[in-house]
Amino acid sequence: MIIILLIAAIISVSIGDIKDAIVILIIVLLNSIIGFVQEYKAEKAMAALKKISASIATVRREGKNIEIETAEIVPGDIILLETGNLVPADIRLTETHSLKIEESSLTGESLVAEKNTTPLTEKNTALGDRKNMAFKSTIVAYGRGEGIVVATGMNTEIGRIAQLLQEKESQTPLQNRLSDFGKKLSLIIIVICVLLYFVGLLRGEKPIQMLLTAISVAVAAIPEALPTVITIALAIGAKRMVKQNALIRKLHSVETLGSITYICSDKTGTITQNKMTVKDFWQANSTVVIQNFKAEELMLFAMELNHNIISNDKEELKGDPTEIALVEFARKNKLYNPSWKQLKRVNELPFDSARKLMTTIYSFNEKWIVITKGAVENILKCCTSSDIFSINNKVTEFAEQGKRVLAYAIKELNELPQKKDIAEIEANLQFIGLVAMIDPPKSRSQISNSRLLFCWYNTSNHNRRSPNNC
Repeated sequence: MIIILLIAAIISVSIGDIKDAIVILIIVLLNSIIGFVQEYKAEKAMAALKKISASIATVRREGKNIEIETAEIVPGDIILLETGNLVPADIRLTETHSLKIEESSLTGESLVAEKNTTPLTEKNTALGDRKNMAFKSTIVAYGRGEGIVVATGMNTEIGRIAQLLQEKESQTPLQNRLSDFGKKLSLIIIVICVLLYFVGLLRGEKPIQMLLTAISVAVAAIPEALPTVITIALAIGAKRMVKQNALIRKLHSVETLGSITYICSDKTGTITQNKMTVKDFWQANSTVVIQNFKAEELMLFAMELNHNIISNDKEELKGDPTEIALVEFARKNKLYNPSWKQLKRVNELPFDSARKLMTTIYSFNEKWIVITKGAVENILKCCTSSDIFSINNKVTEFAEQGKRVLAYAIKELNELPQKKDIAEIEANLQFIGLVAMIDPPKSRSQISNSRLLFCWYNTSNHNRRSPNNC
C-alpha cells in the first residue's frame, strides 16, 4: 500500500497536481512516524532488558578464580557455580555438591533439577534428563559445582531457541490481506484507467486529455488514508497491551493476536505462577516437647532454620524454590519469631538424592537442636515413635490433591556429636508434621480445568479452522 501511494504521489507531481502529492506524502510520513516510534520504544525496552540481564561469572583461569562478564566466556573455561548464580553458558559438570538448578525457562519444569557428574548412556537425551549439564540462562537454586564450558552464545540450547525466533518472519494475516488487497486494487485501477482511456478515444476525445483523466482517476482511487488508519488502530492496540505489561515489537503482531482462537501453552509460568507455595501444613498428633515451643511454633521454627537460601540487598530470597516457599510461609505466620533468624548454625548435613534428607544443627538455650526435613518415608525411618497410619493417610490426601509433601522431624541434644556421623545424627528423631505445596495458578486465570487448543488462521481462504483440525 505504501509503495502504491508513493507511485500515486509521483504521478500527481508529473501531472501538476501538487496538492494531492503533498497530502499523499504527509499521510505516508505520518504512517512511518507512528510505526517508527512504536518500534523504537520497543527496541529501547528490549535493550534495557538485555542490559539488566548482563551478568558476571566466576571463572578459573591459570589456577586463579576471577570474575568476568559472561560475554567474555569461551569454550574450555572452567566455571564455578554457587547458589543464586545465573548459569552463563552450557556447561559439562565435573564437580557437584548438592547442586540443584532451576531450569523452568528451558524445560518448563517448576521443580529444580538435581545435578551430578555421571556420564549419559543414551543418545539424544531430553534436556530435562541431562543431569550432568548446566544450561545457559538457568539459575543455581542450591549447592555448588563447577564444570567446563562446552557452548556459548547462540550455540547454547537457549541460543538455538533464539535462532529460531530470529529466522525470517512469515507474513502476518493482516500483512497478507493488505498485500492481496493492494494487488487486486492495483489491477482493478489499471483496468479501469485503460478502459476509460480507450472509451474516451472512441468518443473523439484528445489523447493527452484522456491520459490526464485516466491518471487522475488512478490517483483518486488510491485509499491514501487506509495505511494510516490501520497503523493508528494497531498503535492503540499496542498501547493497551503495554498497560498489561505486554511488549509489542511489531505493530502487525497486535492484529495477529486477534486471529488466534485458542492458545496451547505449557503449564509452568504461563497458567501457573512458577513459584512453589505452601498451601497446607499438618501438625502430627504427638507430644513432642522441645523447650517451651508450642506445637505450631515448632513447625515454623523448623521451616525457618532448615534451609540454604540466601537474601540479597533488597531482602529478596534466592535459592531452591521449595525452600523459599517454606521460609516465606513461616515468616508470614503470626506466631513467627524474627529472633530465630539470628540463631547460629553449627553443622549441616546437605540434602542428597540417596538419603532424600537435609539436616541442620543449631545451638539454642545451651542445648543443641537437630532439625531434619525430607521425603516422608525417609523421615519416618529416622523417627522413634510416630502414628504412621495417620501420617500416611494425610500424605495420601495431599497427594490426591496434586500437592508435593515434605515432612519435618526434630530432636534435642545435651551434647554436640563429636563426629559428623550421618546415621547417628539423623537417628531417634521425633516426627512433628507435614507441609504440602503446589505451583498455584495465576490469580486471573480461570483455565485450570479448561481444554487448551491452538487454532491457526488460514490465510489462503480466510477461514478459521475448527478445533478438530488443530
